[in-house]
Amino acid sequence: MPYSQFTIPKVVEDFGLTLIESGAFLNATQTVTLSPYLEEFITKNLQLAIALNTEKARSELIICPVLLAIKETLPSISFFSGEEFNVDADLGLNGVCDYILSQSAEQLYVTAPVTMVVEAKKENLKGGLGQCIAEMVAAWKFNTERNSTISCIYGVVTTGTVWRFLKLQEQTVTIDLNEYPLPPINSILAKLTQMMFPQSMDTVR
Repeated sequence: MPYSQFTIPKVVEDFGLTLIESGAFLNATQTVTLSPYLEEFITKNLQLAIALNTEKARSELIICPVLLAIKETLPSISFFSGEEFNVDADLGLNGVCDYILSQSAEQLYVTAPVTMVVEAKKENLKGGLGQCIAEMVAAWKFNTERNSTISCIYGVVTTGTVWRFLKLQEQTVTIDLNEYPLPPINSILAKLTQMMFPQSMDTVR
């Protein structure tokens, strides 16, 4: 069963998860420097993406450039788009993920997934939460089976202009009930950077 078929009740029941609805758990406030090229690209194309208002336009003109900015800021990570991430077909943890950010420079294949990003379909952020949690569970299982030291998996559901954040630690999923707008760009970049390397926010400017 592909990740996209999971709802919140199903993923919670299937994997025995505890769900916590909370306020903000990412407290990044530092400035993340965006390259002039990416800043200009996102700024110029933001209104175009909104005007076109298709998932493809929002993906190509907003979401992907924002995630590429994180890759540019943190060159030691890897970025995957439209990647098959088949972890356990018997559990339904298989299918294509919209985006994966991995805590490894290896770019040919996924080795240490940390952040799973889901594009909200039809601008329905809540509808993407089940899929995102399932992908996070898959990433946790993937890392655990490889004796990874990664202790937290993060999730993002976004329309490009609105972003929601989640985290998974063992059997507990925390969902930030706030919705974060873009623009401002830097606020989203700071949160994504903190997800990848919490300690990096001490040095990234």
